Amino acid sequence: MTTDVVDLDAEAKRLDKAHVFHSWSAQAALDPMVIAGGSGSTVWDHAGRRYLDFSSQMVNVNIGHQHPAVVEAIKRQADLLTTIAPATANLARGAAAERITALAPEGMNKVFFTNGGADAVENAIRMARLHTGRDKVISRYRSYHGNTTAAVNATGDWRRIPNEYARGHIHVFGPYLYRSEFWATTPEEECERALQHLRRVIECEGPSTVAAILLESVPGTAGIMVPPPGYLPGVREIADEFGVMLILDEVMAGFGRTGQWFAFDAFDVTPDLITFAKGVNSGYVPIGGVVISDEVAATFDDRVFPGGLTYSGHPLGAASVVATLDTMESEGIVENARTLGTDVIGPGLAALAEKHPVVGEARGSGVFWALELVADPDTRAPLPAAGIARAKGELVSRGLLPFTADNRIHVVPPCVVTADEVATALEIYDDVLTLLDEEL
Repeated sequence: MTTDVVDLDAEAKRLDKAHVFHSWSAQAALDPMVIAGGSGSTVWDHAGRRYLDFSSQMVNVNIGHQHPAVVEAIKRQADLLTTIAPATANLARGAAAERITALAPEGMNKVFFTNGGADAVENAIRMARLHTGRDKVISRYRSYHGNTTAAVNATGDWRRIPNEYARGHIHVFGPYLYRSEFWATTPEEECERALQHLRRVIECEGPSTVAAILLESVPGTAGIMVPPPGYLPGVREIADEFGVMLILDEVMAGFGRTGQWFAFDAFDVTPDLITFAKGVNSGYVPIGGVVISDEVAATFDDRVFPGGLTYSGHPLGAASVVATLDTMESEGIVENARTLGTDVIGPGLAALAEKHPVVGEARGSGVFWALELVADPDTRAPLPAAGIARAKGELVSRGLLPFTADNRIHVVPPCVVTADEVATALEIYDDVLTLLDEEL
């Protein structure tokens, strides 16, 4: 490699250190990786070092990096019209909404576009409160819904605690059999007891005060905990009983990630509101939104909806949505995620869990999996942060870009990943897990 090429990496780091303030971080010790380009499931720096991207960046590059159909659609729209006010009618915006609602359950025909997932959650909560005339929102402790005021208060993890400025947020425990809060020993017990817990919280809070239950269909950053059979339909029944709106957050789990268009498609449930972002266009241009049931939408037929954003349904974002969804359908990308999850990733991770004592559990579906790492397989004590940090460094040094959270490695490649790429990743995971086993 020439000095000029290598210097681009150094210059990127210099500029970053001097001028970029990073999220969720203490700034002084940061040493971020430089990414210069990407294609499919691979990214590289200016020096040409290549990495399998098994993080999908923020678990959003579902269609892979630089898919030519999506890049070309953005270019065409940029030549035609780069931006327009949200109050106008725009062909790209309308086409994007049509594509999204075509994938949603029957009776959900409107989309409110946002800039991303957090403000989608904000506006879904707003709609539920205005529709019901109630205030409280129930969400899970193990959850992440975004970093704006109501969204971060609905979040259950540590990021909520320094940001508790919004009212009316209640948290419950959801099903998580590996670390059951309900002393359950089977999926059926975990489901039944989690539903009873939810019911009692609503009863104790006062059903007439609860506007919405907000759940990630499959919790993502919190641990990729696929709900047991019957849980989401049970939540739907409780919501209906008490006149509560059900908001399903599909920001991370939607658009192919679980091997379904929407993650809830696997659970025979229909929400009142769906929040989305990330995979709807693989993050090529910032966009998100809320899919709205006809009943909720009708609330605002003759009543002003008090919300809006300058870039709602931005034409570049909308064009990228249309291209992404059309391409995912024509190229069978959702089916690829489902098949690889069932036939390759799932069995491969199960074999790693069987082989390595440091792996407490492997779980997931599609291209949405987690390896939960433990310091003691008997007590299930989580692997300490130093162990996860070492695992991350060892993975990167072997050419794999990981997504780690708490005591977990999340295995979340793009939906276009190939079986050969998965095989390479499984070998790398195996090597690194062997090192961790030796330290137990």
